[in-house]
Amino acid sequence: MKKRIQIDGKWIGEGEKTYIVAEVSANHLQDYGRAEAIIRAAADAGADAVKLQTYTPDTISLDCDNDYFIRVNQGTIWEGTSEYQLYQEAYTPWEWQPKLKAFAETLGLACFSSPFDGTAVDFMREMDMPAYKVASYEINDIPLIRKIARIGKPVIIATGVAYLADIERAVAACQEEGNEQVMILKCTSAYPSPYEDMNISVIPHMAETFDALTGLSDHSMGSAVAVAATALGAKMVEKHLTLSRADGGPDGAFSMEPAEFAQMVEEIRIVEKAVGKVTYELTDSQKRSREDMRSLFAVRDIRAGETFTEENVRSIRPGFGLAPVYYEEVLGRQAKTDIAKGTPLAWKHIM
Repeated sequence: MKKRIQIDGKWIGEGEKTYIVAEVSANHLQDYGRAEAIIRAAADAGADAVKLQTYTPDTISLDCDNDYFIRVNQGTIWEGTSEYQLYQEAYTPWEWQPKLKAFAETLGLACFSSPFDGTAVDFMREMDMPAYKVASYEINDIPLIRKIARIGKPVIIATGVAYLADIERAVAACQEEGNEQVMILKCTSAYPSPYEDMNISVIPHMAETFDALTGLSDHSMGSAVAVAATALGAKMVEKHLTLSRADGGPDGAFSMEPAEFAQMVEEIRIVEKAVGKVTYELTDSQKRSREDMRSLFAVRDIRAGETFTEENVRSIRPGFGLAPVYYEEVLGRQAKTDIAKGTPLAWKHIM
């Protein structure tokens, strides 16, 4: 039985196209019109869904400037910023979210979000969001994951800072709440993520280990990693989308611009076709092309009764004669009839 989940009427999983998600995150820059423009760009680029983040500075952190709450020595683009300051700049106002969801749906896109506390889960449930994403830094919040899982909608789990045991606990929490609609996303929580740290070989390994659908939440630059992940079996690809990196913002530096996102979608769709399925059957075109394989031909005029030798019989293209596997069997035998140069050999010619 194929493993699949459904988000807003669209199936994701084995036998389906890779589900492509545009992450809006903080790229709206606190401008509602810009948020809508990003969603429209996602639709134009061929995305299947857009994703928001549902929190406020107070639901995700604490307004406190001691050393615990200042980002230092983490190697991120937010060095020196307090947690609270960052989320004041980055959060998506909750009053926007029902309107953004409705707008996305008019464009044929699903819209879901990452909740960061129980109040966000309740808010998303009121909006009837079709899926819930557990962000990488929340994977250890098992009570939050249990609350999400109990809703019965698909749960997408990012693993950017997770050990294997963290993933095991998060998946088990969903299953214990009766929710088997779990997708696990390989993620590297560095912004942007160095290519050498991506380790996307984990994607098929996670699928086998957890018997779950897997995908990629990608913070690397460009489309190469996302396209490669598709070839490795990623059933979902998520990338941050902005109108222009030059516009700045907390996530702007590692986000895709619309033309780049559209190119990534096109490349993923090409790779999906190329990956295909495990088969040794030939297409009709390949069957016709077998005529260009090598076969045995008379390369000189051969008289009836004459012996076949390396001088008058060769394996050459095209493939209308006996297969080359019979070459040594033919040598030393005699011709039944006269054979003109350029004739494909057949058993009827051979004594």
